[in-house]
Amino acid sequence: MEIVIIGAGMGGLTAGIALKKFGHQVRIYEQTETIRPVGAAISLWSNGVKCLNYLGLTEKVAALGGQMDNLAYIDGLNGDVMTQFSLQPLIQEVGQRPYPVSRADLQNMLMQEFGHENLYLAKKMTNLCQQQKRVKVEFADGSSTEADVVIGADGTHSLTRRYVLGESVARRYAGYVNWNGLIEITPDLAPADQWTTFVGQGKRASLMPVANQRFYFFFDVPLPAGLNQQRCDYKNLLKEYFKDWCEPVHNLIDVIDENSTNRVEIHDIEPFSQFYKGRVVILGDAAHSTTPDIGQGGCQAMEDAIYLARALQINTLGVEDALYRYQEKRQSRANELLLRARKRCDVTHMKDQTVTEDWYADLRREQGPHIMQGIMSNIVGNPLD
Repeated sequence: MEIVIIGAGMGGLTAGIALKKFGHQVRIYEQTETIRPVGAAISLWSNGVKCLNYLGLTEKVAALGGQMDNLAYIDGLNGDVMTQFSLQPLIQEVGQRPYPVSRADLQNMLMQEFGHENLYLAKKMTNLCQQQKRVKVEFADGSSTEADVVIGADGTHSLTRRYVLGESVARRYAGYVNWNGLIEITPDLAPADQWTTFVGQGKRASLMPVANQRFYFFFDVPLPAGLNQQRCDYKNLLKEYFKDWCEPVHNLIDVIDENSTNRVEIHDIEPFSQFYKGRVVILGDAAHSTTPDIGQGGCQAMEDAIYLARALQINTLGVEDALYRYQEKRQSRANELLLRARKRCDVTHMKDQTVTEDWYADLRREQGPHIMQGIMSNIVGNPLD
């Protein structure tokens, strides 16, 4: 079949690679002139890694991943270790190591694997319509294209979603702002093989190892939406937000580069169950935009991509039947994880002070199994189990 994908993010590229491997003619259209990853890094938990392994990218994704052997929560105010444990039991249980990876590195690898000859930039979709068994897509530059199937991987502001649902879906502000970036690994910050998270006051400062001796860092602070905060003020703002915190957190703030630090107001959308209309289908953030609180946003987009490609390959009652089967398989899992991330977001960022303080107390009693079981419950149920 001739398939057009709108959007060259993680989900769109993964779908493109999978569909090409099944013999389809695939073109990807991206609205930006230069593809820049949104955010510095991504948590590729084992289910996301397995999706890339399935596409034959095992060695390439492993080369991008950080060596994350352990996990620790630290009291951000006094520096005391609340809990610290090996992730090896989780790895053994699910059969795959997780990899924190640089978004730029991952996106470049996926683009190279898909190939640049059928990847078109500066193509902003403005309209689409189905005409019998073909879908026509129109772009802002006046051009258009047609295909047997159109896949909307066009993110949280998806125009394809509006076509599928027949209405716009408002984003919901999750209540906090996230700063993130990449820095060099140094021992005064955290162990090089550990995901280290400092918590307190409903805030977080976290470090995860990625390839090439770098940490992915992020800060979370509950704040009102719409604040006018300039890049040149990021360090001073973080110093104020974390003024009473322990030395490693201030060491981290000291070494970040404001010019390469991202600031994001975190949103999600309300779950819905309709993922396709006719021969137009959505995946990733277009279908289930989530907060990053359980690290499953990118992984769920990759799961969508793999299952969609397989649904089109193995079901023979027609395209719309295959899209229906994709929808029924994916909407329940993706929406469950969206709501799970929302619940974790509220606990982590002190929507209810008592609930968050109870969580801190639980962390001080935690030996590892309960946290790993929570992570495994997110991983299990992927299309490659």
